[in-house]
Amino acid sequence: MGGEAGSAAAVGSEGRVKSLGLVFEDERKGCYSSGETVAGHVLLEAAEPVALRAVRLEAHGRATAAWGPSPGAAAPAAASEVEYLNLRLSLREPPAGEGILLLQPGKHEFPFSFQLPSEPLVTSFTGKYGSIQYCVRAVLERPKVPDQSVKRELQVISHIDVNTPALLTPVLKTQEKMVGCWFFTSGPVSLSAKIERKGYCNGEAIPIYAEIENCSSRLVVPKAAIFQTQTYLASGRTKTVRHMVANVRGNHIASGGTDTWNGKTLKIPPVTPSILDCCIIRVDYSLAVYIHIPGAKKLMLELPLVIGTIPYHGFGSRNSSVASQFSMDMSWLALTLPEQPEAPPNYADVVSEEEFSRHVPPYPQPPNCEGEACCPMFACIQEFRFQPPPLYSEVSKTKENETFSRPSGNNPL
Repeated sequence: MGGEAGSAAAVGSEGRVKSLGLVFEDERKGCYSSGETVAGHVLLEAAEPVALRAVRLEAHGRATAAWGPSPGAAAPAAASEVEYLNLRLSLREPPAGEGILLLQPGKHEFPFSFQLPSEPLVTSFTGKYGSIQYCVRAVLERPKVPDQSVKRELQVISHIDVNTPALLTPVLKTQEKMVGCWFFTSGPVSLSAKIERKGYCNGEAIPIYAEIENCSSRLVVPKAAIFQTQTYLASGRTKTVRHMVANVRGNHIASGGTDTWNGKTLKIPPVTPSILDCCIIRVDYSLAVYIHIPGAKKLMLELPLVIGTIPYHGFGSRNSSVASQFSMDMSWLALTLPEQPEAPPNYADVVSEEEFSRHVPPYPQPPNCEGEACCPMFACIQEFRFQPPPLYSEVSKTKENETFSRPSGNNPL
């Protein structure tokens, strides 16, 4: 042990580390998710012999929410913390029986690899009153001088699939407001707004469908905006921060006029995905469609939004038919249907001639017809054979908005 101590004293505090760095194996990878492997190298360059007790790697992740008391208030500061990741690895230790690891001058490389927990990790975020941060830190344990370390931030994302049934549901709201004060009312302003689904991703354009009726005596302006709401919880108290991230403006509507938005788009800018699974920090979004009324409080409808990470698969998604389960005007559903659905294959094209002749009764051509059927009944059969099947269900509406189902069996229509 005396020789080891002498060796440490000889190199000891004089061992100078020229540079210390930490690189990830794939520097182009922007974010990591639960269960993924993080790999890389710790790079050390020594200007002279360096004595170490160990080289270790640490990975930490936590959510923190905190704020101080208001000026002049006696209330104590509020603070909360939740830990999501705490990992420690040894990358290099002294040989067995020795207490010191001696590195010669030059460049040294220490590879590392670890797996993130399989439990869901909350998306990285930094806000006004708190943050959710993950980092990887390499530490050189020195015998005679303070430890040296280098740290890199690790971006983590919790994936949200917007193709789930809950996020594919259309959202519709309607509201009316009387304009004026006391007994001097000028008339109502009504607003109805809807969006095709609740879940969207960064970069997508949200089509907005709205109907505005201005029965007041004032000139009004319809607008729409995406709002982000940050909610922080610490020591039983709550702080909320709300700000606009995108907006769009419509045309002025004169007194007695109406306006319709038939898919007016509002693009989602690059924003943090919704954070819904952290107990002390929450990030929500909403689409507000509102009417600016001079001299009166605005009329506003807020439609809930979830900003996800896995984009919408389109109409072909197995979940996209969820919208048809809701008792809404079928013209709203038609907005998402293809204009010309492809017809199904002809029965005769997918079975053998023998099978076709066994199951399909012959319809002889009238002797006076060339190439086309003259019989009206035969023409109806031919026309029906090449039509696509009905989309979802066929319903008819009376003037009283009652729905009648198509009769079944052999009952006459």
